[in-house]
Amino acid sequence: MSDAAAALASLASAANGTGEGGEDLTGIAGWAVDLMEKLGPAGAGLAIALENLFPPLPSEIILPLAGFTASRGEFSLIEALLWTTAGSVVGAVALYWIGVLIGRDRVYWVWDRLPLTKTSDLERTEIWFARHGKKTVFFGRMIPIFRSLISLPAGVERMPFSIFLLLTTAGSAIWNTVFVLAGYQLGEQWHRVEDYAGTFQKLVIVAVVAAVCWWLVLRVRSMVRTRREGGGGGGA
Repeated sequence: MSDAAAALASLASAANGTGEGGEDLTGIAGWAVDLMEKLGPAGAGLAIALENLFPPLPSEIILPLAGFTASRGEFSLIEALLWTTAGSVVGAVALYWIGVLIGRDRVYWVWDRLPLTKTSDLERTEIWFARHGKKTVFFGRMIPIFRSLISLPAGVERMPFSIFLLLTTAGSAIWNTVFVLAGYQLGEQWHRVEDYAGTFQKLVIVAVVAAVCWWLVLRVRSMVRTRREGGGGGGA
């Protein structure tokens, strides 16, 4: 292991509560370090591609680590930016084509069998996506959790692939650049990025949960009101 890689492994190990040295390294940081040690900047790209396919893998750890590795001279900053962006695009494109394969008919088939849902809900969502899909794909690449999932509806709705590719590349480049540069500038304090990103992600999760809860309350109220007006008849 090179001096730079050894230093990276030691710091990542400390951040994950493990012992000193790469051999004791565990967790996401250890896995990402191992990929970058073996594959160089391509390892960072592979890690980010997998992060897109499996959202529990946090880009908030992988990207700053790539920046820190670049600051230690394992590879250049430009390589870190290009490979991580390429990885983001590859992962997003894979999800886009999964959405295409799932198709609109299957989505409606599943939706119609979910409790508390109406076909009109999905129809309104489609209309909204038709109007705002481009902005959603672009800005969605910069929102935790949604940055991966947004590719699926783009595929289901058959957004033109060239437009999807352009917007995904642009949005991913912005998100990745912020985190890679943060790791590059912070150096041995790269793990501080995760603290701020973690707070942002928690806010997003709280907002999503609150929105879902509010939707459930409104839907249940609507069903109860409809049953009362119908004298105990069928629900909406």
